[in-house]
Amino acid sequence: MSPEPRVKIAVVGAGKIGTLHAKVLVKTPDFELAAVCDTNLWRAQFAAWQCNSVAVRDYRDVLRQCDAVIVAVPTPLHLEVGLAALRAGKHVLIEKPLASSVEEAKQLLDAAEANHAVLMVGHVERFNPAVLEAIKHIRSPRFITVERLGPYDPRMSHIGVVLDLMIHDLDILLTLVGSPVESLEAVGAHLLSRHEDIANVRVRFKSGCIADLTASRVSINKSRKLRVFQKDSYISLDYGNTALKIYRKKTPVIKSLKDIEILRPKFPKTEPLRNEHLHFLDCIRHHRKPWPSGEHGTEALKLALQISEELERYEVSDYVGTRSLIPSWAHDLGRIAKTVGKDMLRGD
Repeated sequence: MSPEPRVKIAVVGAGKIGTLHAKVLVKTPDFELAAVCDTNLWRAQFAAWQCNSVAVRDYRDVLRQCDAVIVAVPTPLHLEVGLAALRAGKHVLIEKPLASSVEEAKQLLDAAEANHAVLMVGHVERFNPAVLEAIKHIRSPRFITVERLGPYDPRMSHIGVVLDLMIHDLDILLTLVGSPVESLEAVGAHLLSRHEDIANVRVRFKSGCIADLTASRVSINKSRKLRVFQKDSYISLDYGNTALKIYRKKTPVIKSLKDIEILRPKFPKTEPLRNEHLHFLDCIRHHRKPWPSGEHGTEALKLALQISEELERYEVSDYVGTRSLIPSWAHDLGRIAKTVGKDMLRGD
């Protein structure tokens, strides 16, 4: 039996994420990297040179030469590139978030359905082996905490930290809980960009589960952790170190630490992005619905935008035309604190 032909794929966007996609793709024998596309041809050439591929300025020039496209351009361009590829009958993997708005996301969904094409969203954390293992142990979670902290990346300054980072965890959250959102509360602040750079959110689900999420891109050190509390166990997951611990009660009544068992499940330490690519390949070849489908990406986007709207309830900031995430009364407290500080230095 002859092997299946390789899937010819183009990467559109030669930034950090697009280049990473290209580097991982060339290590997968079932893919053929047809081209790396970017309006900055030098950047496309550099990425293509690293992957022994060709560079193209206009992605539309390669649509006839490929079977699939990975869209890794800035979020405002997802609709344009995604629609062009889907209407050309190509299977598409779009980096998160799926689009800038729910209306744009629906256009992509409609185009995928009309052209019988696979539309997958790059929620790569779903393919983290620690997450894949943790899902096996999570049943009816009651309380979840998530933190995703890291340094500032200017290339993502066009969107806030919710659409940039927290959306990964919102997608995981919706997957784990499996219940509609009942309400949410959100607070944040912009420090380095015109959008929120740090945000804290509490989400209440109709099932009774409550989740607290913190996302920050003003931290020096990276931290990506998720903790799940359920009736008889506590699950601690470290995305970055691909580590998982499960604390479980041995007896109904805990009298000492001996009544708690600590499990460290064994699982293969595979590369999440490679897992994502292999899943995309499987969906293309067998006409399957992706796990992080366009519909799932739309739900995560809806929740992220709802959180962003909640954050927008604060007063105007120092940036012209931009809304602040700091309540107006907080500015008064800041002025008072400065005055008190000066008095203390004078010895008053």
